[in-house]
Amino acid sequence: MKKRLCLAITVFLFLLGTTATAADKIGFVDVKRVFFQSDAGKKELGIVKAEVDKKKVALQEQEKALRKLKDELEKQRLVLTKEAFGQKELDYQAKFKDYKRLVEDSNEELARKEQSIKQRLIPEIVKTAKNIGKKDGYVMIVDISSGQYTGVLLYHSDANDLTAKVIKEYNKLYNAKQ
Repeated sequence: MKKRLCLAITVFLFLLGTTATAADKIGFVDVKRVFFQSDAGKKELGIVKAEVDKKKVALQEQEKALRKLKDELEKQRLVLTKEAFGQKELDYQAKFKDYKRLVEDSNEELARKEQSIKQRLIPEIVKTAKNIGKKDGYVMIVDISSGQYTGVLLYHSDANDLTAKVIKEYNKLYNAKQ
């Protein structure tokens, strides 16, 4: 929220400033799009996706086993004594609870890994955008990745959207490191 307020004040003051001229250039970058479409982002997220797919298979197997156990429990409902059925139902509920906990833990781990990737890559993306801004004479570059209608910025010209250029430059830097 503070970031948006600072951005709004900066843009407002900039637009009201007496030193602003027609030659001043303002650029726009969708940092989120750079993150997901850059080679580095695709590689890092691909690694996480592979882990997720592996866990998804294990979770599906566990879910299948739980369904089978539940079906067996329902079939045995009339045959078992009330106490025996109650014990088996408690066992099933405990296994189901463990399954739910595993799903939640997996989701939390995925969120942590994605956040870790963002913490590593986004500063590099911002640095790339800053370098483009300095090199090409922009007085300001604004991140538009907060989404339509959620930020202060209501319109920007596609002509000044530097996202594709940032992706290209960032890919060059990333691939040079490889």
